Amino acid sequence: MPDSLTRESTTTSVVLLATTPACRLHSGDGTLLDRLHDQITSLPVREVLVLNAGGGLGADLRGVAKIARTTTGAVAVLPADLVAHTEALALLLEHPARDTAALISHDAAATPMRPPVRVEGGRIVAAGSSFHLVPEANATFRGVLQTGEADLASLADIAEELAELADTGKLGPVTPVEAVDLLLVGLVRSGVTVRAAAIGPLHADRVTGQNAADAAVTRLAEVDEARVRLDTSVKADDGFFTTFFVSTWTRHLIKPAVRLKLAPNTVTGVSAGLALLAAVWFSAGTQGGRLAGAVLLYLSFALDCLDGQLARYTRAFSPLGAWADGMSDRLKEYAVYIGLAFGFGGTEIWYLAVAAMILQVVRHAIDYTYAGAQADAARIGAMWGRPARSLLESRDARRDHGGVLRFAQRLERDTIARWLKKIVVLPIGERTALIAVTAAGWNARVTFLALLCWGGVAALYQLAGRIARSAR
Repeated sequence: MPDSLTRESTTTSVVLLATTPACRLHSGDGTLLDRLHDQITSLPVREVLVLNAGGGLGADLRGVAKIARTTTGAVAVLPADLVAHTEALALLLEHPARDTAALISHDAAATPMRPPVRVEGGRIVAAGSSFHLVPEANATFRGVLQTGEADLASLADIAEELAELADTGKLGPVTPVEAVDLLLVGLVRSGVTVRAAAIGPLHADRVTGQNAADAAVTRLAEVDEARVRLDTSVKADDGFFTTFFVSTWTRHLIKPAVRLKLAPNTVTGVSAGLALLAAVWFSAGTQGGRLAGAVLLYLSFALDCLDGQLARYTRAFSPLGAWADGMSDRLKEYAVYIGLAFGFGGTEIWYLAVAAMILQVVRHAIDYTYAGAQADAARIGAMWGRPARSLLESRDARRDHGGVLRFAQRLERDTIARWLKKIVVLPIGERTALIAVTAAGWNARVTFLALLCWGGVAALYQLAGRIARSAR
């Protein structure tokens, strides 16, 4: 029977698999199980369920299936022989999305306790175990798997199927050590979307002996968790302008904002106010007004970045906040267009302003309709739109991504090409810089023509990429 410790006001249940001998190894005043249990209960989880009845791999998997069928909210499964930073566990357990995700490291050196996975676009598309091989693996699974509420039925079905296969010997000599690894394989092969949560410089390692456990605990002290949390609050894959001209200094405002108890939505509101002031200055039509508007627009964008960084640092982001931030971005940009057009004067400039606005709407439509189609395909296509992948296949099939996608993947491996690709798509950081520089240095006509030319190229690039990916 599982032991439980209930926590309030959260929706994640944690299942600790305490069925391997290593979880009883000494750590401080207790065992590895005690240490991990204390770490988890320091996080905002609903309950901790410790499976320790024994009975082999099949019994462990059926225990997970039973919990998945009877609980609500997200369920995280992890082995009790894990030595990890609390911050690494928090990457999943404190993430407000409560989605299906797995803790991974981009260190691709796989071992029996670090099975290989292949990550593409922030998702795990192939996962391995001692029975399941992964060609072109580029990361390793670190033992922590969370399943969102919408995928709990799939988790239960997969766990029961794996239990039957393990009991009948059809998965080869797999052991209880691989329970979580097999569950990840099953979810991925069943078409469930599994987000890859990268631990970065943090540690999360499973151990098998006392010396390894002691060494793993010692390694934890070598990493400053607070510094890592600050670093990871800044997007690692942002645009060129944002990365090198904004995030380099806004990161230093995160802790002061926390001390002032500023909510991310408050920062979003201030950012919107500065953008409206920028539009007012642009509407003056003078050189000084355009220069002041450019400075205010830059500061508005910096705060727009800060609100996201603050949300990630405090893990206070929400669907409402994300929607408000996205809507604010659109309204700020269009308010600036109006201010620039008023300041320039004449009928012709309004045609250019409206054309630039329509182009941005089309570009956003390309992105959001594609994202919606992907979500529909993941939800509906996983059920009936494509054949199920057998858990008995020992090797994942290699994928043919097509010439365009293969070329794009090669570009991702080249640093200069990757930055150029980010610049070409004209993200909001680059658009802000383009508007500020052209408005301050020239006039609104130059600004709108630049937005139309660069934005047109970006739209064609986006459209070609979406068509290529959709045809895959």
